[in-house]
Amino acid sequence: MTDDTKILVLAATGNVGRHLVTGLHAAGHAVRAVTRDPGRARVPAGVEVARGDLADPGSVEACLAGVGAVFLLWPLHTGDRLPAVLEAIARRAGRVVFLGTGGVPDLPFEKQDALVHGLGIESTVLRPTTFAVNLLWWAGQIRAGDTVEGAYGQLPMSLIHEADLAAVAARALTSPGHDGATYTLTGPEVLTQAEQVRVIGETLGRPLRWRELTREQAYRRLLADDSFPDSFADVLLDGYAAMLAGPPPTLTTTVEDVTGSPARPLRRWVADHAAEFV
Repeated sequence: MTDDTKILVLAATGNVGRHLVTGLHAAGHAVRAVTRDPGRARVPAGVEVARGDLADPGSVEACLAGVGAVFLLWPLHTGDRLPAVLEAIARRAGRVVFLGTGGVPDLPFEKQDALVHGLGIESTVLRPTTFAVNLLWWAGQIRAGDTVEGAYGQLPMSLIHEADLAAVAARALTSPGHDGATYTLTGPEVLTQAEQVRVIGETLGRPLRWRELTREQAYRRLLADDSFPDSFADVLLDGYAAMLAGPPPTLTTTVEDVTGSPARPLRRWVADHAAEFV
């Protein structure tokens, strides 16, 4: 790393970023939180806030002065700006921790990894399974009744709590021994979508059940959901179909190996987000 000790967190107000900013600050690290709308950012007192937009690599480079390490999650559904953002980071910082996602159709995991590890600075890639926070897509249905409708109810997943992703990222940003690593991160269990609904119901004390839809029915439901990006409907359903046709997820102990604490189960995630389902 460089001599600079400030840590830059991009997408700092997102699900993972807010946990990471809070955790790094609580541990005594100097943090600069980057968001598109600094005026609405809710960060701990003492955290510096800067404006930056991953769709505008120049705005990201302007936030990098005096930074030693950078956390980058790529939330966009296209990877066309990612190389420019990574190059800006490599010019100004000595370490990057990159949280990849499967939601970038034009840039699969392997290409993301190659870009990050090819920067010539210390690099760590976090490759997660399904984010548990994606279950908030069902929150409207759960608030409205006791049935969750969707396709591929028998699809097995290992859901990971966003706080576990932030905890691993914090270790990789602030401690040695992670350079060049690509960490596959899972939760502690494999559950089908129908089983996930059951667990949510049991945790909330509600008799929730799954209702299977055809792919076309599920596609129309996603398009009708104003909170879901239309351009991602086919990507999601195609991904689910491919996952169902492949082998079930293989659980890893990487969260515990890196942080010393086991990955949180789905029941813990639901309890942490219970207010969003009622």
